Amino acid sequence: MKRMAVSIWRFYADGFRSMSEMGRQLWVIIIVKLVIFFFVFKLLFFPDILQRDYATDAERAAAVRDNLVKPHNQLIDIYE
Repeated sequence: MKRMAVSIWRFYADGFRSMSEMGRQLWVIIIVKLVIFFFVFKLLFFPDILQRDYATDAERAAAVRDNLVKPHNQLIDIYE
């Protein structure tokens, strides 16, 4: 298994080493966009609702447990 992982790593490393300048620039753009999507958007648009609404871990766990067993139509009322 380790040998296969090493060969896959070498395959991609050799590909990136021999990549053109434009290819590298495109990969930089892709990585920057992913960082923006996953880190910045999460911080700005997805607040931690459980942290905000419940004081302790026990209360958070109970809220998650209660919401997991509710039917879908009752869950809609929580977010309105």
